[in-house]
Amino acid sequence: MRIYILSILTSIFLISCKTDPNKQVEEGTVQEDIYHSKEIGWTIEIPKGWNVTQKEIVKERENKGLKAINEANGIDYDASGLKQLISFQKDRFHIFQSSSEKFELEYEGEYEENKKMVKEMLYEMYATRGIKVDTISSKEKIDNLEFDLFHITIYGPKGDVILYQDLYCRYINGFDFGVNLNYVNENEKTELMKVWKNSKFE
Repeated sequence: MRIYILSILTSIFLISCKTDPNKQVEEGTVQEDIYHSKEIGWTIEIPKGWNVTQKEIVKERENKGLKAINEANGIDYDASGLKQLISFQKDRFHIFQSSSEKFELEYEGEYEENKKMVKEMLYEMYATRGIKVDTISSKEKIDNLEFDLFHITIYGPKGDVILYQDLYCRYINGFDFGVNLNYVNENEKTELMKVWKNSKFE
């Protein structure tokens, strides 16, 4: 069973990256606020005022999200093949995170089955914790490439919206490529969507 894991927002803090941003990614390079992944063939600009997230923080999110998914679904998924690409954030609610995982297709329709399963597992993760969510699945083009989009609205105990998550995924160059946008405010959403939609794919 193969599962792409797009990190789930847990209890996190903004940490400004004061070291070389190239040391914070597991694949690709950063030059003058431009990130490029050779494996995916993807280029994106890091917006001004947003900080590249330290690798340790990204890993902490990944581990917490993986633990929550495993516990909710009674599985023991090994995410050792997951590569963290560029991640940046403005504060603890407004985050851009991307990842890739090698995915060797063994039969037609396998990737589609995988996406459906992951959506169900994410929903189950929230449900088992008594967190109310609404979800919408759709398609969206980024630089003329069609991505699957799984939009999640997360509500607080009083019914107010506490977070939006947009989870994008696509099979590219033998990799399961995923992008996760977390946001609450409209201004930050606009900033995130602008840089993401201006992404370029080779």
